[in-house]
Amino acid sequence: MKVLLTGGGGYIGVVLCERLLAAGHAVRVVDRLFWGRSPLRHLLDRIELVQADVRTLDESMFDGVEGVVHLAGLSNDPTAEYNPQANWEMNALATEKLAAACRRRRIRRFTFGSSASVYDGLGDGIFDEDTKVVPRGAYSRSKFAAEQALLQAADDSFAPVILRQGTVYGFSPRMRLDLVVNTFIKDALLRGKLFLHGGGWMWRPLVDIQDVAEAHVRCLEEPVGKVGGQIFNVVHQNFQIRQLAMLVAGSLSMRNQTVVLEDAPMPSINRDYRCANRKLHDRLGFTPHTSVLESIEGILQQLPADNAMELAHPRYYNIAWMTLLEQIWELRGPFSSVWSAEMLPAAAPQFTGPAAGSS
Repeated sequence: MKVLLTGGGGYIGVVLCERLLAAGHAVRVVDRLFWGRSPLRHLLDRIELVQADVRTLDESMFDGVEGVVHLAGLSNDPTAEYNPQANWEMNALATEKLAAACRRRRIRRFTFGSSASVYDGLGDGIFDEDTKVVPRGAYSRSKFAAEQALLQAADDSFAPVILRQGTVYGFSPRMRLDLVVNTFIKDALLRGKLFLHGGGWMWRPLVDIQDVAEAHVRCLEEPVGKVGGQIFNVVHQNFQIRQLAMLVAGSLSMRNQTVVLEDAPMPSINRDYRCANRKLHDRLGFTPHTSVLESIEGILQQLPADNAMELAHPRYYNIAWMTLLEQIWELRGPFSSVWSAEMLPAAAPQFTGPAAGSS
């Protein structure tokens, strides 16, 4: 199958690109390349790479395509709140345009990387795909609007699958250190200290990046009638933030590194929600299985052991990187220009990233 993968140069996108190739699919990646080509370097001889904005895709991008995986867009609360207009254009309007293009081309297979954050604010309980949601943040509202646009567009020629991904953890060639597990690992290595905002009692549904990629591949390959027009939560397990801190601290203690846990004030953006994974298991026979402990160990093996300060580089933090790019664009050209991240000066300003409880 020839797959068009939007956002294929991003945190999840690079891993998913690897999995699609391993499954024997041809891949055309469309990405603005905010982080440059480096994360895809090991795949460049095996993929077709197009540097383009998902908001203004040329119709030719769909030539020969049999399936679409849509990941492109702003990907967390801080970036969405920083530029709500760009967030809405990328996450909501661009998704609607992609759906229309797929219908014109009769491309039935389509998976969309949505977010389990749409369940935030509903109170106590473990929510499933039938729960009525009332998203309250700019990011989750844009994701839910995209979901609605896809479901409204579904018909005999277009069968989208919506994957509400939990908070993702795990290593990627385009690594992020602003996701709760990944951030805790970074803080443990850099500071030897983890801050538990509000005591860290908030719940989050968690899932490993490899399991997210597997869910997309499986939904692309399943018979359309089995998954088309459906929403699936993609979750390994629900954790309280303080549990995650303890797992990270325990893993570091196995490497003879002491990590202190401290209470901290509640952040301005606080997310607290749980959701179930049963539908994905019942319909596809797939349950995300990579544990947090396994993923922590994998990340520790991949991160630079001899230069922990490298982890403070802004490229690992979406909001820091985007604000840095914006400053450079003000000097070199408008936001709409196509710009390569390799143009960044080597001596980029340092940024330690947000504390783990706030991401």
